[in-house]
Amino acid sequence: MTLLVTGSIAYDTIMVFPDRFRNHLLADQLHILNVCFLTPEMRREFGGTAGNIAYNLALLGETPLVLAAVGEDAEPYLARFAALGLPTHGLRRIAGQYTAQAFITTDLDDNQITAFHPGAMNYAHENRIDGSLGANLAIVAPDGKEAMLAHARQCAAARIPFVFDPGQGLPMFEPEELLEMVRLADYVAVNDYEGKLLEQRTGRSLASLARELRALVVTLGAKGSYVITDHGRERHDIPAARPDAVLDPTGCGDAYRAGLLYGIARGWDWPTTGRLASVMGALKIAHRGAQNHRPARAAIVARFREAFGYSPPF
Repeated sequence: MTLLVTGSIAYDTIMVFPDRFRNHLLADQLHILNVCFLTPEMRREFGGTAGNIAYNLALLGETPLVLAAVGEDAEPYLARFAALGLPTHGLRRIAGQYTAQAFITTDLDDNQITAFHPGAMNYAHENRIDGSLGANLAIVAPDGKEAMLAHARQCAAARIPFVFDPGQGLPMFEPEELLEMVRLADYVAVNDYEGKLLEQRTGRSLASLARELRALVVTLGAKGSYVITDHGRERHDIPAARPDAVLDPTGCGDAYRAGLLYGIARGWDWPTTGRLASVMGALKIAHRGAQNHRPARAAIVARFREAFGYSPPF
């Protein structure tokens, strides 16, 4: 089965300010803010929703096709894809643009100041989905708004079942646009906060929306997740797999979604699919950065067995 992943490809530049922002901000002077934070520690990570999901699928032995837009500075990411055995022909290179980039400064209280430059991501809608891609299952993950709308419609037109993952892009959409994408999708995946926002913006409960879907997945962080299936008729509560450490939640949702895609593609039952997704998230959160965990597939199976007492049907 060919898995199609749409979403962003990005670089994350993460800087650590060895103090607290509040010690350097004057509450009565914020209207003339002019500050500089010295950040002696810095690292650059591979990121973006599509890149993260594809990376975790590669850990599971998959070679998904990623459809995304990158800039003239994409060579390190292209080389990473090649090293992972992932195809690169779905990455459209946009002349005169940078690959999407997030610049994140974190202080000692884990507060963050982030600047995000979308760059080439603004052109992701130029990638088109049709039957010639040979995809059997897709995910429409956070990307440029125009791209997400177009790719949802194109998946539906090509009769490619897909997961709609609005993520941090959810506030970009009007209520009628969100309802359209839920109607077009086969599956929807959100975290707890996004689920509440989806309800607020559409004026409909998650239970109501689930009746239009094969499955609605809601992640709850350390409390696990749940899946409403069979057009709202059944609910599966998924326990969280215990991580070795809790270091960095960045990319955990993408790791979870890779597990979902893997289980859906193989026709696994929902309790097993959800548990694999939980394991993938637990493996990720024990490492800093979205793509620095490197478990072999045998280690993933072992962690699943340790957490849940049986082996997944790999």
